[in-house]
Amino acid sequence: MNPHSEPTEPQTSDTSAADPTRASGTPPRGSADPSRASDPVPRASAPSPRPFENSARPFDDSDRAAGPTLPTGSHDPTDSSHRTDRTDPPGSSDSTDSTAPSGSIDPSTVADAPPAEPQVTLRGPAELADALPYLLGFYPDDSIVLVALHGERGRFGGRVRLGIPTETAQWPEVADQLADCLISAADDRGERPAAVLVYLCQEPTSGETGRDVRDRLRPLAQRLRTACGALDVPVLEALCLSNGRFWSYCCPDFRCCPAGGTPLAMPGTSVMAAAAAYAGMQVRGSLKEMEARLTPRGGRRGAEQVRALDAAAAALLPRMLRRGGADAVRRDTVALTETLLRRFRLDPPAGSNRSRDACDDALLTDEEAAALILGLQDRLTRDRAAEWMEGPDAAPALRLWRALARRCAGGYLEHSVAPLTLAGWVCWSTEDGPSARVALGRALSIDPRYSFADLLHRAVNQGLDAEPLRRCLREQRKEHAAASRADTAAPGERAQPRPGPRPKPPRPRTADRPVKPRGGGRPGGRPPEGRGRRRAGRDGDRSRR
Repeated sequence: MNPHSEPTEPQTSDTSAADPTRASGTPPRGSADPSRASDPVPRASAPSPRPFENSARPFDDSDRAAGPTLPTGSHDPTDSSHRTDRTDPPGSSDSTDSTAPSGSIDPSTVADAPPAEPQVTLRGPAELADALPYLLGFYPDDSIVLVALHGERGRFGGRVRLGIPTETAQWPEVADQLADCLISAADDRGERPAAVLVYLCQEPTSGETGRDVRDRLRPLAQRLRTACGALDVPVLEALCLSNGRFWSYCCPDFRCCPAGGTPLAMPGTSVMAAAAAYAGMQVRGSLKEMEARLTPRGGRRGAEQVRALDAAAAALLPRMLRRGGADAVRRDTVALTETLLRRFRLDPPAGSNRSRDACDDALLTDEEAAALILGLQDRLTRDRAAEWMEGPDAAPALRLWRALARRCAGGYLEHSVAPLTLAGWVCWSTEDGPSARVALGRALSIDPRYSFADLLHRAVNQGLDAEPLRRCLREQRKEHAAASRADTAAPGERAQPRPGPRPKPPRPRTADRPVKPRGGGRPGGRPPEGRGRRRAGRDGDRSRR
């Protein structure tokens, strides 16, 4: 069940647009039972700029995706003082001041007052079910999703996602750890959730119906409700989404939640979809479709790629053992990366994601892919490849890393961790958080101890800013460019020293220096006549004596 069958590329939108995910509503008055059809569901808003971290290490593929929030102004995402509480638009019954006069309003007061920011109010299980893809940025196939609600108005907070375990014996432990992960992370920030929303998303298997999926997952939903209740946080609503329909585990009224399920809204027809379109945000498709773009291929093409990898590995080992071989391999890998990026930049794909991936695969030969995959296993080479992360280099680099991840077939699956991590880094650098989480989550599921992927995954989940790392890589790229220009200069140009003072001729020693008459060293000078006569006279007198 996926109303968004084809993911689209993220688009840059104006930061002054309204944020559709900061939705709100009015909690039920009096009774806490959310199953009443007449009671509006809680008012909810998008998470803060620093979302909660999903630190549940037993679940390497879990992620807590930040909703597709669109800030109303520039701010530091790491600034915890930035408030995300929203006010109701004018005319809302929740925010209307009952003491305000009903007469005329001073125009100057209206002009000076800050404009109210629009909100989206979600009412009923149907709108909650339709909002799930916009909260995560993709449709979570085969997943458990917990969403925290804060305050009296039910502002959206942190969220965790995990694939549904196939073994039912694991459900109690998984439910306890997911509930503890969500609520303890909120407690660390001093914002204990007031309630929790539970989503169970799974498609029917062969011979099953959506109703069968609902019945099969009912014990899991009950265990999640019990786990949250044990931590003094109630589950406000628990929904099962399957086969284009949804069911509520909390509402016993068949008039609003029939036994056959309620059809989901058509894509683009809900209030949430309209608000997201107005803000320029798009759902990237289902989780399965996003992971398929990173999955190694099989069949005949996969076998051919494995043979190319075997041949490249056999030729690489002798080169690495030579003197200076590692540096030569690094230079060759960086040069090959530059060549392939230029090729990808000059041949942009078009069409659906499947067509784009097929075009990218055709731009790579098996030998080139094998050489680059093996070269990226070196940490220094991988860090050099991370320098292509923004501007005109970002899109071709992301396509290249995805294509390389699809080439790690057979026993070379672990080699895909490096290109997967680079793909996640480019997505995070270009502010595509959902895609970054999917790529980094897959890398950690293959190798949970890969430090670069783990650090990036934590940074994305904590809502940190990627600019400091981008700045560091920019300086590193400048240094490498300067070193490359110095190495490629002509040998004669490098050998010529800077011009200096002309060297003086050596002074002759005393034994070799000719003896000159005294006083004859003065340039153009003649000895005084008086002194010469006296000296000559005295000498003559002596000689005559």
